[in-house]
Amino acid sequence: MRKFLMAVGGGALAGLIASTQIAGPLLAQEGKTQVNVYEQLDLFGDIFERIRAQYVEEVDEGELVEAAINGMLQSLDPHSSYLSPDDAQDMRVQTRGEFGGLGIEVTQEEGFVKVVAPMDGTPAEEAGVLSGDFITHVDGESLLGLTLDEAVELMRGPVGSEIVVTLVREGEPEPFDVTIIRDTIRLTAVRTRTEGEAVVLRVSTFNDQTFDNLKDGLQTAAEEAGGLDALSGVVIDLRNNPGGLLNQAILVADAFLEEGEIVSTRGRNPEDGERFNATPGDLAEGKPIVVLINGGSASASEIVAGALKDHRRAVVVGTKSFGKGSVQTVMPLRGDGAMRLTTARYYTPSGRSIQNLGVSPDIVVQQPRASVVEDEDESTPRTRSEADLRGSLSNDSLSEDEIRQIEEDNAKAEEAAKLRDEDYQLAYAIDILKGLSALESDQ
Repeated sequence: MRKFLMAVGGGALAGLIASTQIAGPLLAQEGKTQVNVYEQLDLFGDIFERIRAQYVEEVDEGELVEAAINGMLQSLDPHSSYLSPDDAQDMRVQTRGEFGGLGIEVTQEEGFVKVVAPMDGTPAEEAGVLSGDFITHVDGESLLGLTLDEAVELMRGPVGSEIVVTLVREGEPEPFDVTIIRDTIRLTAVRTRTEGEAVVLRVSTFNDQTFDNLKDGLQTAAEEAGGLDALSGVVIDLRNNPGGLLNQAILVADAFLEEGEIVSTRGRNPEDGERFNATPGDLAEGKPIVVLINGGSASASEIVAGALKDHRRAVVVGTKSFGKGSVQTVMPLRGDGAMRLTTARYYTPSGRSIQNLGVSPDIVVQQPRASVVEDEDESTPRTRSEADLRGSLSNDSLSEDEIRQIEEDNAKAEEAAKLRDEDYQLAYAIDILKGLSALESDQ
């Protein structure tokens, strides 16, 4: 069973420490520490036996041991945990891009379950769950006091079954219920589309498919447009992307960098650190890039955004990212279980850790809350132009082709205005690409 290097968990496994010389006092101190540890292990054994023999109800010994192991790991940080054989198998399936559930990435914050991000096209997103929501109840049962794994277990269930989650959302005066139908989650890691002359790469997760999806999508879009020269640039949309595999984040960043560091990881011991560098080759061939992030962009997403920002390869737009700057190693254990252990922190090329800080955008752009747009009041006067005036002079200085070009430009502008109503942040990113492309063509 291979180790998984996760950037919503991944990283490098800490190495072994060897020493050939040990001073006497240090050896004595180490021996004393071992005695204390053995005494505590004996204490654990005593407590285990008393629970097994005297608890008011009969207990499952295996579950009791798993709970003790998980408690030990979760006391370290929110991302370290024990994975039962079933959980370990689920995780391996998820990294391949298909699994059953709600399609929601969660974390724990001060005992509360917080939504990192709903995944694209999943039941959670369709039900209106948003990044930053807190889940307080599942089917009326409170999650307060449960571990994250226990809370996630309550949200699991057969495909097609119904679940009611209670959400607390900033800006809403009261908690409210959302009904979600569980489904098989089939994640397309990267969706590609063209908006005007810009290619939009919507990266929803970092799994085994991400880099290949991105590369193929960009190449296809460029071919359909008649080549990269016909495009104004690329938008990499990492909003609400909770992360995934570290190696995929490195490949995606490398796809747009010619050289330099992408990310480094540092564990407890300096010699265990790793540095990942870009290789020559830029899929966008130097075309302008805008990266979109928000509070649901975590871990692997932050690695990509941080690398492209530090190298000034992209303009980062949106709101501050989630701030998960630690890497986890998933280590197989006997009995087909696994242990997810935080083994390092990662750093952007500038040497900055984003743990608890996140990646700050170059341009802060909030996404306006959706609002009901009332029909235009008939009393509101329509803006009039010279062309509306009866008997106005015609423009005889333009050819038919020039007039047609102006009309096409006006149509494009109207389409861009529609996009601002649908997705203001994306429209802003595309406007930046237009400006950068215009500057580039003037040089």
